[in-house]
Amino acid sequence: MRSYTQFDAPVHWRRLGGGAFQHMTYELDEDGTSLRDSIIRSPIASVISDPRLPDNPIIAVNQAFCDLTGYADDEILGRNCRFLAGPATEPWLTERIREGTRERRATLVEILNYKRDGRPFRNAVLVAPVFTPDGELEYFLGSQVELDDAAVGPSSSRHHRAVEVVRTLSPRQREVLQQIAAGSRSKQISYNLSLSEKTVKMHRALILQKIGTHNIADAIRLAVEAGL
Repeated sequence: MRSYTQFDAPVHWRRLGGGAFQHMTYELDEDGTSLRDSIIRSPIASVISDPRLPDNPIIAVNQAFCDLTGYADDEILGRNCRFLAGPATEPWLTERIREGTRERRATLVEILNYKRDGRPFRNAVLVAPVFTPDGELEYFLGSQVELDDAAVGPSSSRHHRAVEVVRTLSPRQREVLQQIAAGSRSKQISYNLSLSEKTVKMHRALILQKIGTHNIADAIRLAVEAGL
């Protein structure tokens, strides 16, 4: 069983009529490969989309996303994440996600989505931008967590857990995590915080250790859940 989408050749997907997709030439660059490797290791349902392509299509997906939604990876690739919307999906929350992508900022909403078999579920959706070292928008990281019916808004247990973890970080580590959650790379964080890149990477390693993860994708989600 594949735990992620393997790009054996440069490809991307373009929507055709009737929901079909056609293979087109597309190269997943080094940054994209690194981000993809990050979501592979994540137990959280995650995708990567490319805003440089029409309609910001999904270009990589992990197995956790397939397990959560019931879709196979070849039914996901090439589509915009709004394909999970359905009859009772809140349009104002969909618009909030659109606003976040337009403004290139991380957005977390709890929205009603639908699985492949038509079952609705409460979905805590995170969409966060990822920039190049020069500050150009490169990708969006999307992650989804199915919520219990009782888990609503800031009172949710995930929010409380995230806040408690963030409280264990030093003020400087919180600043670095906030920059990471905003999509900045080490070079940008170094400039923004007047630190050497070596120091930024040291803080990043300590942050991941305290959070209890080995990948940046989970750290970004925790930061946004905590409200950083």
